Amino acid sequence: MADDVTGRGLSVVMHVRCPDRVPEEVFRRVLEELAELSPVVQALPPSAALVELRGALRYHGVDPGRLAEVLRVRTLSRLGVDVRVGIGPSITVAATASGRIDGPGGVLVVTPEHVTEWLAPLPVEALHGIGPQQAHALRDYGIHSVGLLAAVPPATVQRLLGGKSGRLAVDRAHGIDPRPVVPRALPASAAVRHAFVRHTLDGAEVRAALLDLVIQLGRLLRRRGQAARGLTLTLRFVGEGRWEKTRRLPSASAHDDDLRTLAYQLMDAAGLQRGRLAGLTLRAEDLVEADRVAEQLSLDGARESRLAAEAVSDRIRDKFGPGVIGPAARFRRAS
Repeated sequence: MADDVTGRGLSVVMHVRCPDRVPEEVFRRVLEELAELSPVVQALPPSAALVELRGALRYHGVDPGRLAEVLRVRTLSRLGVDVRVGIGPSITVAATASGRIDGPGGVLVVTPEHVTEWLAPLPVEALHGIGPQQAHALRDYGIHSVGLLAAVPPATVQRLLGGKSGRLAVDRAHGIDPRPVVPRALPASAAVRHAFVRHTLDGAEVRAALLDLVIQLGRLLRRRGQAARGLTLTLRFVGEGRWEKTRRLPSASAHDDDLRTLAYQLMDAAGLQRGRLAGLTLRAEDLVEADRVAEQLSLDGARESRLAAEAVSDRIRDKFGPGVIGPAARFRRAS
């Protein structure tokens, strides 16, 4: 939609996508370019950001499409990076728009009066906030476009996706998304560490220690209301040797199940054949606010049970201390 957003009385949100796997330093410099356009910038690591433009448009005296093109020229000339920019009256519309741009860069502006018309023919999985499992559930019911999702009774969508997820999906299919852009720079990491009393190569002991770190890290993230997009495992060997590797999670999470799976993959990649271990460090990377992580529909009853048990375990630890409950492997190591 080539028309410009006026922004009178409405939010005007810009969603910027950098190329995948952009180096963190380059991403930081893109954020600096955005801060020159507007003081309200929300980093979405590892490669996206939100910008509230309503005040910036009055200050710069240009329309949002023009401001987005200025951004592209700056990032190309100064950083050698082209960006995809979606603009709309809400986060959902802007992020959906940026995701519909073909090629490494471009600008797509959706005006408030054209939101419903523009969203309607899009495939349901193109709507920002709809994950693969949710899209699959909707398509199985015959809801294959955003327009159909908007037309289905909300109660039906809630039965398919769950109460909260269903309500959000219906609202966003109409372009409704009251969330504000919250100024936020690149988030800090969070780390937990374990030092072995006796240097070890015992695989079972090392794995039990890593599981203990996973539980500590997951609880720390949940208490802080954050989720991790990646994990870094660092092994310290006797004699000052080190091994370190980072991998991304499939989606941001603070749940023990997800953190444990990736932590074990990192440990398996190490091989443990280079010397005796002195300690482990497990670090959560690219932290985001947990309530801004898109909720995915889960068809795995066992996982849902584990998540419920995790919440109960957190409450028990809060009341009686962190060491009173945990996996059996953790207590076998301690005994």
